[in-house]
Parts: sequence; structure tokens; C-alpha cells
Amino acid sequence: METVTIQMPDGTTTPVRLFVGPDEAPVVVIFPGLGIPGGYYELFAQTLCSQGFNVAVGELRGQGDSRPRPSASSAYGYHELVSVDFPAIFEVVRERFPASTPYVLGHSMGGQLGIMYAARVRGRLGGVILVASGSPHYRGFSGMGSPGLLLGSAAMSITANIAGFWPGGRLDVGGFGRQSKVLISDWSRFARTGRIEPEGADIDYDERISRLKLPVLSISIEGDELAPRSSAKRLVSKMPNADLTIWHQEQPLGHNGWIRNPTGTLDRITEWLHDR
Repeated sequence: METVTIQMPDGTTTPVRLFVGPDEAPVVVIFPGLGIPGGYYELFAQTLCSQGFNVAVGELRGQGDSRPRPSASSAYGYHELVSVDFPAIFEVVRERFPASTPYVLGHSMGGQLGIMYAARVRGRLGGVILVASGSPHYRGFSGMGSPGLLLGSAAMSITANIAGFWPGGRLDVGGFGRQSKVLISDWSRFARTGRIEPEGADIDYDERISRLKLPVLSISIEGDELAPRSSAKRLVSKMPNADLTIWHQEQPLGHNGWIRNPTGTLDRITEWLHDR
């Protein structure tokens, strides 16, 4: 594994982990879920690399080995991540793997950000892989999960704005960890309205996403309460023109278990990549 550290305009430093496979093999760029450090995906990345692919693991700003941690001065959200951080990470990827076609693999919020980035760069990706990634819109959840998410997302946004950041800790039922108030506000708005309308957006993300025609693989996981099948379907419904493949992992691995127990999920991903 190689590690390249990049610096964002606000002074944040973020590592990119690189796993080198065959020269011209595709490169799969992994983006974590909210609250999950990039290092947690190393075993998955190594296993994918052993299957004949190049792999890069990004880090969401302020998480894992990215520094500093979010504070009241943090003013980044969805838009900054996909318009500033993702391009910087992909610059590292292009320099290290110049002959490789890049694919985004996004877990949870990483998948939401992945399709936003794809909408910005359009034809520059080979495709997008979504694993345990869905829309947080409350209507995509059944039973008490729906009103709970509606009320909870609003409460989280209010708390983050009062505190100056989302503090995590005992309040953090979603396991998001300490986060920028703007990021939490963007997620909360998505959960309440079903639309991707981040603060500071310079494009209509939903409109751009609806025009995507690239290949997309969406994988839902049995036992995943944070991104159930209904939530995953809501996210891909935003891409009516994409070349869509949907697969459900029947093993009850939940939202994160597939990362450390990747066999079936990884087999489906490699099969899909070989078909491109």
C-alpha cells in the first residue's frame, strides 16, 4: 500500500491509500460512509486488488486520518466534498494510474457523494458502484423508521447549528461521529425533502444526476437498517437514464459487515467490472 497525503484549501490534510494492481486494469476509488475511517476498508481494498484491479481509498474530510477534526469553524458540506475534495483525490488517482479507467465505489453517504461527483464530471468515469447506499429520504423507510427519521434529521440539524458542529458521542444514534454542521444540514435536508440540494451548490444536482447514462451497480445488504432495499431503490430512481444493475446480498451483514466479510459482495462487484 502507498499513501499520498493531500491538503485542501482550508488546510485540512487527507490521505489517499493506493493499492497497485496490473498497469492498465481499472482503478476502483472507494469513498467511505459517514463516520467510517478509510483505514477500515483496507482489507476489502487488498482483496479487490488481489482480483486484478487497482484500488484507491479516499477519506472523507475530518474523518479517520484526516485532520483537523470538525469544529465550529468547519464550513464544508456535500458540495465542497464533491467539488473540492473528490477532484483532489482523483488527481492523485490519475497521476498514479494514468492508463486505468476510474470507477467510484461509494458506501452509504460515500455513494450519495459518488453520484454527485459523477454528475459533475459526467463522461470521465467508467461507472459507479453503490454498496449499502441509499437515499435518506424518510419516505424510503417503513414503520416507525419513517417518522423517526423525519423528526431525528431535523433535530440533528438544529443541534449541529446550535453547537456549531455535530458532536457525535451519546447523541449519535446513527454512528456519524463528529461532523461539520453544514454536512449534517445537507444530509438532514435530503432526509426531509428527498432532494439533493446542498448549501452553496453551483449546479442543480438532481437534474444533472437524472441525465447520467453511465453503468451503475447498486448493492443492498440484508439486515441493513440504515440503507434498506427501499432506500437504495430511491437513490437509483434519481438516475432513470443510467445502465442500472441491482443486486441484493442475502447474507445478513448489515450496513458495515460486508466490508470485513466481503466474499459474496466482492464477487458480484468483480463480475460486474469484468462485464464492462
